[in-house]
Amino acid sequence: MSEQKKTTANSDAEALDKRYAEKMAKKKAARDKILATKTIEKGLLIVHTGKGKGKSTAAMGLAMRSMGHGYKVGIVQFVKGVWETGERAIFDKFPELVTIRAMGEGFSWETQDRQRDIQAAESAWKMATDMINDPSYKLVILDELNIPLRYDNLDIAEVVAFLKDKPKDMHVVVTGRNAKDELIEIADLVTDMTMVKHPFRSGVKAQIGIEF
Repeated sequence: MSEQKKTTANSDAEALDKRYAEKMAKKKAARDKILATKTIEKGLLIVHTGKGKGKSTAAMGLAMRSMGHGYKVGIVQFVKGVWETGERAIFDKFPELVTIRAMGEGFSWETQDRQRDIQAAESAWKMATDMINDPSYKLVILDELNIPLRYDNLDIAEVVAFLKDKPKDMHVVVTGRNAKDELIEIADLVTDMTMVKHPFRSGVKAQIGIEF
């Protein structure tokens, strides 16, 4: 490349870098202005729903994030029984930071007993309310709560009323497909996980380290 072409190329690159820096400076100023208006600090009600994979996985990630800050986390599993999951193996190493209560007895098509499902859901809900009312916890995860709510094994009005009046500094995460409209309405953050592809549909079974 000739010296003239090198000089032109360098000049073009410098002009491009300058425009980029100016653009990013404007974006930062706009972002800082927006952030300056965000002054509220409160406990959030978070809902992870949808047909896509990752609802409970995302909730467990939040649990580890809170633990990393030294916060105590409570986890109530409304459907899953005492499964040997990877996250449980990790959490069990930190009993002072996380409490897991597997209150479920499996999916409704496995138990095939409505009264038994209702009793399990009610027991899990009692455990959940006790944790949420316990100021030693910073985050409580209600894993698969949406399932018993969907089948009316718990009173949605009672659940919504309690969560609306939860301690103001308490973060609560609810997971499970088909979140009811009443729950979505009162939530601060709702994520609908959309399934684009899933290996299960191609005959791939649940695998260690991915599903559990």
